Amino acid sequence: MLIAPAYAADPATQDPLMSFLPLIVLFALFYFLIIRPQMKKAKDQKKMQEGIQKGDEVITMGGQLGKVVKITDQYITLDIGGGTESHFQRGAVQAVLPKGTIKDL
Repeated sequence: MLIAPAYAADPATQDPLMSFLPLIVLFALFYFLIIRPQMKKAKDQKKMQEGIQKGDEVITMGGQLGKVVKITDQYITLDIGGGTESHFQRGAVQAVLPKGTIKDL
């Protein structure tokens, strides 16, 4: 015979930790590359939305640009130009812009 017979390893001798090690490594990668950055981004977005003050210039998720005229716990009122005011949920604010941005447009 030219090829020696191959024998399977005894399943009782395998370490159970080594069989779960790839799953543990995969979970760690997902946590550090996906979950953790998303949590940080959500925390920063919430902090920005809570820090909105009257007079700030903001842009909403729908693309409306305006100046904050009135603030309540859940809603903000934006002056979007020409004396037109619109009401938005506070969570719809995407970004707070630097002062004077509206005038530069």
